[in-house]
Amino acid sequence: MIKTTTIPNFDYTKSDLIDAFKKAGIRTGDTVFSHSNIGFFGISEKGLSRENMFRTVLTAFQEVLGPGGTLVVPTFTYSFCRGQEFDPEKSPSTCGLFTEMFRQMPQALRSQDPIFSVSAIGPKAKSLTENVPEDCFGKESFWELLLQNDGLICNLNFDAGSTFIHYVERRLDVPYRFLKRFDGILIRDGQKIPKAAYHFCRDLSNPKLKARFELFDFIGREKGLVKTSFAGRGAVVVIRTSDVFDLIKKEIRTIPELLTAAANDFKCISNLS
Repeated sequence: MIKTTTIPNFDYTKSDLIDAFKKAGIRTGDTVFSHSNIGFFGISEKGLSRENMFRTVLTAFQEVLGPGGTLVVPTFTYSFCRGQEFDPEKSPSTCGLFTEMFRQMPQALRSQDPIFSVSAIGPKAKSLTENVPEDCFGKESFWELLLQNDGLICNLNFDAGSTFIHYVERRLDVPYRFLKRFDGILIRDGQKIPKAAYHFCRDLSNPKLKARFELFDFIGREKGLVKTSFAGRGAVVVIRTSDVFDLIKKEIRTIPELLTAAANDFKCISNLS
């Protein structure tokens, strides 16, 4: 008799993700901010549909974080930068499948930042998304609250770079970015409200100032601050926000272009593990 081997028709399971989250350092009760590309994991045990992939990743997060943990995702729209009105209830996220489906969950709360809104589920969701200041990366912004809550960055199929880095640049007042005002309309409870938002921008005409985080990721790994684990075809990458802040504050003194294309085009940092 010829023995046959059954080849699974999926790449990962919820249990695989749970194991990967735990190995990367996520614990019950944590506050986690996640950039994601969930399609890169491959096919979920539940199938390839958008709903199945979303549910597999979300329930894995929820089981690891437990009832005391809070998950936050970027639901950026760049609305005022694009001359568009911002409606927290309706404006779609530009940050991928997971974030758009997440913000539509009944229990999700979304901030009213007309450029860099975030959506959150968990006991800290309200405190992390309410009272949005005009300065997107300034005092009392979501990013400052994330740091104050000892938050983790958990990126799914990206390196350790994140939008949180722009908050650090704002705090350090880096010379290659500047504060720019954008005016627009916020729609709240059906009412159109004039509003201003301040974005810590770069000069778009200078390609050397483009945000690039490979060198940051490389140094973080060298120092043991970046934790990586694997599930399916992809990777879970975790770093604590306080470590992000401290690393950048130290390294940018000797490498002022640390977070720009000017310092990230070298061949020596292309072979990242």
